[in-house]
Amino acid sequence: MRVNTKAYGPIDVDERQKIFFPHGILGFEKLREYVLLDAPQKPFYWLQSLDVVEIAFVLIDPLLFRTDYSLSVNQDELEEIGLSGADDMLIFAIVTIPENAERMTANLQGPVIINRKSRVGRQSINNDGRWKVRHFIMEELAALRQGASESSC
Repeated sequence: MRVNTKAYGPIDVDERQKIFFPHGILGFEKLREYVLLDAPQKPFYWLQSLDVVEIAFVLIDPLLFRTDYSLSVNQDELEEIGLSGADDMLIFAIVTIPENAERMTANLQGPVIINRKSRVGRQSINNDGRWKVRHFIMEELAALRQGASESSC
């Protein structure tokens, strides 16, 4: 299918990249249809609205920079999108990229959870107090590398 995107203009995407959010994304509740796109800049993804071309979110897998990240969300919310376990679950954090990209942050308090089989998703609130709205990705990666180099000594 042909999709107009904020980042790349019109592109062809596979129908299987389409994700339905019954409740939308927080702050964008009326927008329910998106496509999940690989970004050329790894390890990022784009969640592009099919309803409003100007609405697109940059996503990242939180485990890439916080290996201790875990979900603590209401089980009913997972069941609502057809998830009973982690097998078919994709978890992303929404990334905010300011003018100084070194200060980019990820929202670990509001993960985007997708059922990879049914392609239904939702944004939930993580009830674990460790996870905040702004985690500085570059600082977290540096701490992760530092910890890895110290453990290899």
